[in-house]
Amino acid sequence: MAITSIKTGSSFTNLTKYDSFLAGNTAFNPSSYESIASYTPSSGSSVTFSSIPSTYKHLQIRWMAYSGVGVNLSLQFNSDTGNNYADHWISGDGSSASATAETSQNRMILGTEGYSSQYRGVGIIDIIDYASTTKNKTCRSIGGLDNNGSGLIRLFSGLWMNTAAVTSIKVQLDGSSFSGTNSIALYGIKG
Repeated sequence: MAITSIKTGSSFTNLTKYDSFLAGNTAFNPSSYESIASYTPSSGSSVTFSSIPSTYKHLQIRWMAYSGVGVNLSLQFNSDTGNNYADHWISGDGSSASATAETSQNRMILGTEGYSSQYRGVGIIDIIDYASTTKNKTCRSIGGLDNNGSGLIRLFSGLWMNTAAVTSIKVQLDGSSFSGTNSIALYGIKG
């Protein structure tokens, strides 16, 4: 039986009235992500996040990019341009699938930007245990693009063969420049 009303004189007296549905409890903030920095490049081929604090468990990059060519988006850590990176990805376009692997590279490919100013490439990159000094750094990424009925989706993994803590991240377009409106944002994931 549902309660439809409470009248004075009932056993519900001396109750505490709350102005919030939290009923005296502390607020719960479900967000585990904190914004560290963001860029909106309209030219140039790269942006660099530097002086990254070591206070988070993981990092995440959320991006939307366009150059008009459909080139790869890649990362380098701590200004390391040596052949210390590897990457793997699987691709699907609705009718076929493919896989690619690279070793001894000078960057990690973790995305593909858009072919059209109307249909940009998008993706999310997770950088796992970036502040650790005892293990090599790994990344995972999901991204894709639409091209008005055609397009693709890709799942990526990347490896930086270095145990140094990540203190800077260069995000770049391989062989092209940003055009129009783009967004690249770095977030810290609380541990």
